[in-house]
Amino acid sequence: MAGVEGIPCLYMRGGTSKGAFFLAADLPADHEERDDLLLRIMGTPDPRQIDGLGGAHPLTSKVAVISPSPDDGADVDYLFLQLGVDSAFVTDRQNCGNILAGVGPFAVERGLVPPGNGHTDVRIRMVNTDSLATATFATPDGQVDYDGDLEIDGVPGTAGAIRLNFEGTAGSSTGALFPSGSVLDRVAGVDATCVDNGMPTVLMRAADLGLTGGESPEELEADDDLADRLRAIRLEAAKVMGMGDVSDATVPKLVLLAQPSAGGAIATRSFLPVRVHTSIGVLGALTVGAGVLAEGSVGHGLAALPSRGDPLRIEHPTGHFDVDIAVESTPDGFTVTKSAALRTARKIFDGRVFPRPRL
Repeated sequence: MAGVEGIPCLYMRGGTSKGAFFLAADLPADHEERDDLLLRIMGTPDPRQIDGLGGAHPLTSKVAVISPSPDDGADVDYLFLQLGVDSAFVTDRQNCGNILAGVGPFAVERGLVPPGNGHTDVRIRMVNTDSLATATFATPDGQVDYDGDLEIDGVPGTAGAIRLNFEGTAGSSTGALFPSGSVLDRVAGVDATCVDNGMPTVLMRAADLGLTGGESPEELEADDDLADRLRAIRLEAAKVMGMGDVSDATVPKLVLLAQPSAGGAIATRSFLPVRVHTSIGVLGALTVGAGVLAEGSVGHGLAALPSRGDPLRIEHPTGHFDVDIAVESTPDGFTVTKSAALRTARKIFDGRVFPRPRL
């Protein structure tokens, strides 16, 4: 399939991530053959990914596979694949809201969705979790407008706003917003809130691990004792969440919480699950937001919660991320009534990619 002609590929930044976007029809239908091809395209396994498109970090070793959706409620299907960097794996066990920001523009670029008059709405079925999102973005003169004045922390400069409205994300991977049935659990000797609003996540107070929550990603990644403890917590929390053995999976994520220090609602440090996010993912932010809004959770008492209807500002290592999130208490627990965020995306190149030969 690749041959000497290469494979059509649109390389895009989506939010604070970056990845290769493909039409499903341009990739092998067999999943093992597809995954082998993608590993060679991204240059995995190699810590530098020197012989491929990958950027030597989990945030830049991502792939989106897009196709017309057979679902009457959606325009396109979006399959997200996380690729390893120095380890040769491809997993679909998680979603990615940052890469999602590029899916709507990609659908217009590839003719899957006709551009609207001035702006376009693209209904996206997120195949990984079978949930829906609507991306809304500017399309003046029938073209995607990547320029604009929205600045998101973690990305230099400004770009055009892409509004993402999510539906059905609560419990989309584990079956419940709080999959253990409680907003507070004791996991491997640490208080934790296990929550899933699109990204299965284990929330913990940084102070309970002897940290301030203001440490840099580099400091956290250099702490071998912390890594060992977090690994144990993650494996036990996954069982509490009904996810089984996650030794070879990238979920659940781990997020350390602390009181805000820059005018936000809560300070975060997110693990991927080993490397530390330089900001925070879209679905991760929406999950943190849902978690801290729930009274009794590990983050509720730490947070400076906004007034009802105002965005919830989540602090992260390179700034902040505002999310529109609302959680209502019900007799059966908690229900998410709103999940939305603003992101940006940029087309970096559109052409053909040539996978490296098999090793």
